[in-house]
Amino acid sequence: MDLDPALDTPIPDALIERLVRVRGLSPSSARQIVEEVAGFYSETLEEFVIRRHLELRAQGKRNAEIYRQVREEIRRRRFRSPLPSERRIRRIVYG
Repeated sequence: MDLDPALDTPIPDALIERLVRVRGLSPSSARQIVEEVAGFYSETLEEFVIRRHLELRAQGKRNAEIYRQVREEIRRRRFRSPLPSERRIRRIVYG
């Protein structure tokens, strides 16, 4: 069992073996996929808000639209904290 750096927990060998067997992936590809999914789910609310803000700004969107969109995306994801207001999202981005 290797340690997943995103979660600081072991990646079960049985999971990698199953992906190799069921999906025909190489062991290294299967491990990369598991690490990517684990990283996706280990992202904190703050990391998510900052990342999405940067991505949406790069697409030319304005802050008011970004705050609404990020809030809606948060609603559909699983975070331990409650759904933040647009004001809270703005404070995460700008401090």
